[in-house]
Amino acid sequence: MSTQIVTINLVVYNGEKYIRQCLDAVLAQSYPHELIEINILDNNSTDKTKEIIKSGQWTVDSGQLPKFSLFEQSENLGTWPGQEELLKHGHGKYVVALSVDVILHPDFIKNAIEAMERDSRIGALQAKVYKYDLMRLPVINYQLPITIIDTLGFQIFRSRRLINIGHGETDHGKYDQNVSCYARASQDTAKICYKQIFAVEGAVPVFRRQALEDCRLESQNNKIIDHDYFWYGDDLDLAWRMKLFGWKQVYTPSVIAWHDRKTTKALAGGWYEFIKIRKTVPMFKRRLDWRNTTLTIIKNDFATNLLRDLPYILWRQLRLWTYFLFFEPSMFLEIFNVAKLLPCMLKRRKEIMQKTKILPREFHQWIH
Repeated sequence: MSTQIVTINLVVYNGEKYIRQCLDAVLAQSYPHELIEINILDNNSTDKTKEIIKSGQWTVDSGQLPKFSLFEQSENLGTWPGQEELLKHGHGKYVVALSVDVILHPDFIKNAIEAMERDSRIGALQAKVYKYDLMRLPVINYQLPITIIDTLGFQIFRSRRLINIGHGETDHGKYDQNVSCYARASQDTAKICYKQIFAVEGAVPVFRRQALEDCRLESQNNKIIDHDYFWYGDDLDLAWRMKLFGWKQVYTPSVIAWHDRKTTKALAGGWYEFIKIRKTVPMFKRRLDWRNTTLTIIKNDFATNLLRDLPYILWRQLRLWTYFLFFEPSMFLEIFNVAKLLPCMLKRRKEIMQKTKILPREFHQWIH
């Protein structure tokens, strides 16, 4: 088993209904506990989240005294700026960016680190994340369902539509095919398998610290995360930049977690599914999603690839804005917000393009 220190960074805001299950799963990890450090940032919660964390009484049966560091904010930084703040306090070679509504499988860390140790160019790892519903979960002795997929990472299309791979599908193993497998270092008969994907999703990615540090931009005040996003899309922006800077991102089916997702960025269906899911998402989130995804494309996409795929992009945008015109006219206000941020995004784009380590044709292989 690896002897690498692993940092679990949890950023939480008003997570009292999830916090016990989330931290219980951290304490139940099979990876050596002396090699796990837990850092928690509370984004000025107004519920009982901090009280539960400080009590240390996350579980009845573990018999362990949880060791953790709690950092309290006087304002809500947002999830990914909060993750960047916690990065200052961690020491691990690997960083688990944990969300409070995620529950880890006991072997999550052990399998993730063993996979990442196989290749020093793996910058981020995507788990097989299943769906669960907290309201249907028994208080004790709960069994989490290994049935419906929440996400296996991001997939991108020539229209620049982005989806969560496998979202909402019953897991029949089709996404476990065409993976590269390696025998474990131990005598265990199971194997470590993974395959490259376009980008990891933000529910519970595992990062190599070196890859995160490599993504800092001077034009972004030497930050890793673009603080002009605040919410929605900053995980995609980071993962896209990491891909451009030459870091691999892999999906590993043996690394398992569960996510109680209330909204999603996209479904792997047609326009009917697109409209259906949008109706469940608050309008301010829909606006942020479109704005930040557009900014991410402006910052990170190769001009030659955009021209190559222009017919697909224009056709999708025509349909989108026709829909917005009739059903979501307030979306037009986001055009002004994009225009306002455009100068600084172009400045960041210039730095990204100067630092990129892959060619447009290498990147385009990930576009479906």
